Amino acid sequence: MREIDISSPCSTEVLIERAGAAVARSALKELGGAYGRRVIVVAGKGSNGEDGKVAAQRLKRRGVRVQLIKADETPKELPDVDLVIDAAYGTGLKRPYEAPKTNSTVLSVDIPSGVDGHTGRSIGRPFKAKKTLTFNALKPGHIFLDGVCLSGDLEVVDIGLDTSSLSCGLVTDSDVSAWIPARSNDSHKWKSACWVIAGSEGMGGAAILTATAAQRAGAGYIRFSSPEIEIPEIPLEAVSFPAETDLSIDENEISRFKSFVIGPGLGRNPALLNGVKELVSRLKCPVVLDGDALHAFDKNDFPSKSQIVITPHEGEFEKIMGEKPVLDRISAVRKCAKETGAVVLLKGPTTVVADPKGNTRIVNSGDQRLATAGSGDVLAGIIGAFLARGAGLLEAASSGAHIHGRLLGRLPSTGVAANDLVNCLIETLVDIGIDRELGVSDETNLG
Repeated sequence: MREIDISSPCSTEVLIERAGAAVARSALKELGGAYGRRVIVVAGKGSNGEDGKVAAQRLKRRGVRVQLIKADETPKELPDVDLVIDAAYGTGLKRPYEAPKTNSTVLSVDIPSGVDGHTGRSIGRPFKAKKTLTFNALKPGHIFLDGVCLSGDLEVVDIGLDTSSLSCGLVTDSDVSAWIPARSNDSHKWKSACWVIAGSEGMGGAAILTATAAQRAGAGYIRFSSPEIEIPEIPLEAVSFPAETDLSIDENEISRFKSFVIGPGLGRNPALLNGVKELVSRLKCPVVLDGDALHAFDKNDFPSKSQIVITPHEGEFEKIMGEKPVLDRISAVRKCAKETGAVVLLKGPTTVVADPKGNTRIVNSGDQRLATAGSGDVLAGIIGAFLARGAGLLEAASSGAHIHGRLLGRLPSTGVAANDLVNCLIETLVDIGIDRELGVSDETNLG
């Protein structure tokens, strides 16, 4: 956004006037009127402060009693007013900022002052906004770490900047309904067949969750293999298929499938992990590598011509890359995707998905209720089904993560178990518009 701002054909003065006008409109809406209302504008020396000054002038003309305070001259505590407009510092802040204490409602301009625009971490003691008005696009600081809580309600205002070149975006319901292909009227089970290789001694539940999620997310046929144990609780509709520890599966069998999901609860037997590496190198269809399967690979081990989605949490990310993800999670995931050649989905409070070209999707539809045993197995199954249905790697992974979070909308605020996620999967897909009639999509509703 900084580069787009600099390269805009509009002058800085024009952009500041547009931004300030937008701030004034948002402030009036928050105030519920103008005459007699009291507002403090805290303005810094940069463009963020200039936006605030323009807003102050416009509010004065409407009858608002405005006090303009320089950011470096603010008292430790502000008097009570109807609204504080935080225009002290924007996304370029590098040093700690101690915001004055206030009991008043805060409207932040672009980002709460004191929040790092790249990472969302607090730098000092930031303002806590009821609402943040930002321009043309969200910033990473709005959706990561402390910034999520400090930004309040987010409003994105268009001030005439061309954002068509942006390669990073927040996933929405409409994105997902456009990305996941409908199953055609002449479809049969093999057109969207998914093979799940999962489970080990004591970890049969992971296999069951993965296979069931893949079924309910629209895979037409599920084949299941667990090389080391027999799991009788696998859904009746899933077809069990024997596999040896080395996963030496016949090529003719492999060629019948549109996707594979490998790894949930699989165990870390070295011979089995070697079998995983060998099998993945032979697959020509997309594959999701999750859980234990990720322990078969370092960043240089992934086959260069394979179609792979990996779904690490932070510990698995560190095992693959040899380092923990940095606070700038977008950069960390892009680096991992580039070096592995895979689409990388880094799980977390805000999930980041990137492909080797740097295209990135952000998912914030979930919350802490997803931090439960088996939740990741459900996610892997959903992604595997979406791949089997024909979605692209980045789109399937991003959609799977978004749906995974949206499942919580049908569940209670506490006590969520992974099986609860599976049980409301079909209804959630219908809500979003992917599968309107029990697994058969209405093609006219797809983007």
